[in-house]
Amino acid sequence: MKNKSVIIFTLCAASIFFVSCGSKDKTETASPETETHVDEHANPDEATLTADQIKTIGIEFGSIEQKQLTASLKTNGVLKVPNQNKASINSVYSGVIKSLLVQPGNSVSRGQTIATISNPEFIQVQSEYLSVNSRIVLAEQEYNRQKELNAGNAGALKNLQAADAELKSLRTRRSSLQQQIQLMGISTASLSNGRLISVLAVRSPISGIVSNVNVKMGAYVDLSTVVAEVVDNSRLHLDLFVYEKDLPKIKNKQTIHFTVTNNPGKEYDAEIFSLGSSFENESKAISVHAMVKGDKTGLIDGMNITANISLDQATLPAIPTDAIVNFQGQDFIFIVDSVDTKKNETHFKRIPVVKGTSDVGYSEITLLKDIPAGAKVVIKGSFFILAKQTNTEGHSD
Repeated sequence: MKNKSVIIFTLCAASIFFVSCGSKDKTETASPETETHVDEHANPDEATLTADQIKTIGIEFGSIEQKQLTASLKTNGVLKVPNQNKASINSVYSGVIKSLLVQPGNSVSRGQTIATISNPEFIQVQSEYLSVNSRIVLAEQEYNRQKELNAGNAGALKNLQAADAELKSLRTRRSSLQQQIQLMGISTASLSNGRLISVLAVRSPISGIVSNVNVKMGAYVDLSTVVAEVVDNSRLHLDLFVYEKDLPKIKNKQTIHFTVTNNPGKEYDAEIFSLGSSFENESKAISVHAMVKGDKTGLIDGMNITANISLDQATLPAIPTDAIVNFQGQDFIFIVDSVDTKKNETHFKRIPVVKGTSDVGYSEITLLKDIPAGAKVVIKGSFFILAKQTNTEGHSD
């Protein structure tokens, strides 16, 4: 659509240019003195179009209106996910990757198995646990026997003490092994029937999206190896940087409209929930935190963004944003200066303005030159008038 608009503009501008040049050539042929007179009194801020040209281009007229516009503050920032909503998943035990069940981009829920690892040592821990359980049964029997003998003065006290120490030691060892097995994700109750497990599951501690898988099938992992990373984008927020002079304008629950720097075509919303209390590094910028609302599709932790913080509403003089054109670094609007009914022509005048707050398709303007009360303002087609005007200026030179 943008390319089509450029083509239409070029054709219209060219037709205006040729009409202007044609008229000029005729004037030069008819009366050289007249041409010299026009150049001497030409006004670079004015342009003239016929009724047919106005109709062809589709120029529309309106007026400067008083509009309720929401003032905004433009700032930059970055998307972030709090650390409690990000997880680097490690295995509690060393082993060899036997299966990988996820890949980057997959959604996972809390407790879901993302990989499995195997190691013969897993069986040794379970086997020792079962062995200790059996020894505890015998140790309890020996302790009870020594207790009865000691009660009847038939046994030595040291034998009772030794049996008590052995029983406590075995119970402590069983408790340690039980916790190790539970960390493996194995229920100790399932071991009572002698069924030992050699493959352990690596589970996700949070729900979210898998952002990275760092291992391959058959790779050896230990406690320091990150198997995969998961990010929960449900708590995605903005870290914005606002300068000290603008901080009084900011408050909690203000709405923010933002775009991703590398995709400015799609707009997202956020709401401020926290204001920083100290300057960032050595700058005079203070961090402002805002929670992203609604659709978060396409947003990733670490993306740079450009944001507009909505401030208070105000009634301001405004015109449609498309009515404002920029020429040589200055913003302008066009007004109808006069209408020549005999020649069926309309004379337009270029008025310099300062563009302010933009909202809902309108922009605040401050006139840098007085205009008549009730003057007709060009609200559509300003770009074409500027092209006609600048072409005329070029030929006058």
